[in-house]
Amino acid sequence: MAYLVDFTDVSTVGLESSPVVDALAGLRANEARYFKNKYDHDFTVSPAAEASDVVDWVTRILADERGIVIASPALEATRFEVDGIRMAYVFYESGLSINVMYTIAEAGKRAVGFKLSQGMEVPAELGAFKFARQRSKLAGEIRGSYFVIKGEH
Repeated sequence: MAYLVDFTDVSTVGLESSPVVDALAGLRANEARYFKNKYDHDFTVSPAAEASDVVDWVTRILADERGIVIASPALEATRFEVDGIRMAYVFYESGLSINVMYTIAEAGKRAVGFKLSQGMEVPAELGAFKFARQRSKLAGEIRGSYFVIKGEH
């Protein structure tokens, strides 16, 4: 069942099995606030089992582009389009959030972003990436990194 993420009253619904549940809920709410403020888009997530097509698409991009396989199970996922950009998000039990920004126009930007919830270690499969830090009122400290997508997906 789809869940509309509320960034004013942060909830852990759907993320309860994460060891960093509060930080992951804050990270999810932080993303919801960004899309509401920038694009007036309501950020809705579904359990990973109900959004397996989204999880599979993100998994394929990671494997094809960089040979990355995420060890943690996916908890929730979403896919939507804003301003000619396809966005996909997968939230993992470890506290990791992966997003894919895929501009529909051929010359547009396409990238995969990684965000680590406060309190989680960098997963071994992402050890080659350098993570920048940012502060968030909703999520505490978020560490993030990304890579540019080169192929067609």
